[in-house]
Parts: sequence; structure tokens; C-alpha cells
Amino acid sequence: MYVKRNIGWGLVLRYAWKNLIFFALYAAAVFCIYHFLKWDFISIPFQPLSVIGIAVAFYIGFKNSQSYDRFWEGRKIWGGIVNYSRTWALQVLSFVRTEDPEYDHKMHTEMIHRHIAWINALRVQLRQPKSWAIKENRMVEKVFDKHNERNISCNEAYNFVSMREFSDLKKRVNPATHLVKNQGRSITELKNKNILDGFQEDQLQSVLEELYNLQGKCERIKNTPFPRQYGFFSKVFTWIFVLLLPFGLLDVFEASAAKGPVAMIQWYVFLMIPFSVLISWIFTTMEIVGDNSEDPFEGRINDVPMTALCRTIEIDLRDMLDEQELPESVTPKDHILY
Repeated sequence: MYVKRNIGWGLVLRYAWKNLIFFALYAAAVFCIYHFLKWDFISIPFQPLSVIGIAVAFYIGFKNSQSYDRFWEGRKIWGGIVNYSRTWALQVLSFVRTEDPEYDHKMHTEMIHRHIAWINALRVQLRQPKSWAIKENRMVEKVFDKHNERNISCNEAYNFVSMREFSDLKKRVNPATHLVKNQGRSITELKNKNILDGFQEDQLQSVLEELYNLQGKCERIKNTPFPRQYGFFSKVFTWIFVLLLPFGLLDVFEASAAKGPVAMIQWYVFLMIPFSVLISWIFTTMEIVGDNSEDPFEGRINDVPMTALCRTIEIDLRDMLDEQELPESVTPKDHILY
């Protein structure tokens, strides 16, 4: 998630530089063909082009609205994970009580640390790219590769469970699911030892049920691509508009220049080309904004900051265990909070 108030132009150019060069060369080529080769027939009226532009703007607006809904739903789900994580720690500390303080501390640490392993395993699973995930140009991808947030090696779950349990998790298709299953087994063992009564067992199992629900909601967003009829045709319509745009602007600027001094006719190129580039960049940028919001768990600039949320949960839960050496909060890297 980008946290700087104003997006730096260096980052903007990482996304836009290829398009800007293409738009400038394309508009210049259209002008040269029209002006120097005298191919007057390539000029088209701007009125039908403006209708296309309005339709494309509405279409992009709808797509961006739905893309933002996916991001915001993902953020709300992780807000629920934060809240239920604290509830889980509170209930474990309150319900698991015996006459043996060492045993209590062991079980508290095991169950709370396993929960921290779960959130980290879930984060890493959600960060693995799908076949339909957006592919950026190399300059943008280098930012993500540098911070190593989409690499399976960034999984910190091994720090919070035994090596035997972690070895078993590496064999599983869905490690996060098995961590919650192991929590359920621990609750059953505590119930069989009469450490938990029926009400306490039910309360703890209810939290695990809600954690499964939250995980399933994340997986629903992750495993369901944004409807391609919207994503694909939004891009197609945008590019149809920007490719026709220079042909429509020829007529507009030539008509405007004809009303002024004769010398202005020779200079309207300096208006036609930059305005064509500007309008094309605005429309393609709006389209790209929607693309970058439709998959909120990819570890990109505008995605849900799961790493930071996992660290916040870890700090809170380990503090509830009265641990002394707490990790530092995650800070933004290049103004990006992962």
C-alpha cells in the first residue's frame, strides 16, 4: 500500500514511460502523414470520437469502482483477522488455567505462536501469483523483486511452530488450513484433560470457525479473477479511443488555427501532439489504476499491507504473553507498506 500523500513522478514514469513514448511518436507520425504528405482524408470529425470517449470513461469508472470494492473487501477481511487474533489470544490466556504455571505458559505460547504462524502462512499463500495476475513492465517488477515480498522464503511461520510441525506443513497443499486444524486438536486435548469446560471449548472453536471463514473469504478473492469481460474490454475500448484520438484532433486544431493568423496554421502541431499525448495518458492511467486494484493480495504498490498487519498482530499477541523482546513494526520501503 502506497503511503506517501503524493505519488512521486519517478514511480509514475515507471508505469507510463513506454506509453508516453509511443503516444508521442504515434501522434507525430499521424501529423506528418497529414501535414507533409497531404493525406487530408485521414482526419475524422471529433464529435463521434467524443461520444466514444464518454462511453469509455463510464466503462472505466465502473471497472475502477468494482476493483476498489475488491481491495476494500480484502482490507476489511484483514481487519477481521486482526480483531479475532486478539480475541483468540485473550481466550487462550483466560481459559487455559491449571495448577501448573509452567504448563500454562507452555500451552499459551504454543497456541498463540501457532496463530502467528497461521497469519504468516496465509499471507505467503495469498502472495503467490496466479496465471491471470497483472504483469507489469520490468522497471515496476524490479521494485517488488527488490523487496522480496512475493518469495516463498519470506514465510516466517517456521519461527513459531516446532520443526516437526513445520516439516509436516511443507508437505501440505494449504498449510494455513492445517495450522487451524492443529489448533482444534490442541483444544480437544485440553477438553479431554478437563482443563477446558464445554463452554470454553465452544468459545475457542467458534473463534477457529471465524478464522476459517476469514481465510475462505481471502481465498475467494484470490482465486476468483476480476470478470474478464470488464477487464479485457476496458483495455480494448481505451486503446481504440487513444488510437483514434490523433486523427480527431487534426480537425480540431486545424479549424482553430484557421481562425487566427496564417502563421498559426504552421504551429498547431505543438498543440495537437502534446494534447494527444496528455489525453491518451489520462485514459490509459485510469485503466491501469483499475488493473492494479483488482487483485489486492499480490504484494504490489496498492495492495493490502498484509506483512505490516501480520507484524502488528505478532507484536500485540507476544506482548499479551509478556514477552520482552518484541519485533519492530514494519516500515514502508520506498513509501510502500507491504
